[in-house]
Amino acid sequence: MYTIEDFRKINKSENIIITLHGQLRLNERGITIDDVMNAINNGDIIEQYPDDFPFPSCLILGLSVQDTYIHIVVSMNEDKIYLITAYIPQKDKWEADFKTRKEAKK
Repeated sequence: MYTIEDFRKINKSENIIITLHGQLRLNERGITIDDVMNAINNGDIIEQYPDDFPFPSCLILGLSVQDTYIHIVVSMNEDKIYLITAYIPQKDKWEADFKTRKEAKK
């Protein structure tokens, strides 16, 4: 399991690999690599996905450079961070703290 400090130690633009899916989502949502790095620097891991392949991943809640809450899904190895996706959490899917998922209505 990762800690936020693990990501912060290598949080430099040259250490971030953006997946194709991640790049599409960044472009689509107007999120920059600076936003991603800022979220890692000031954020917290709110969910862990230990069974993801090829590396475990996690969901980080942090702030963009514009102080907007963003979620980023990342994984890592010894010296690289892999950005899987990033998005602005929606109030209809997340509680007001943006850390807790709302229960799906049945």
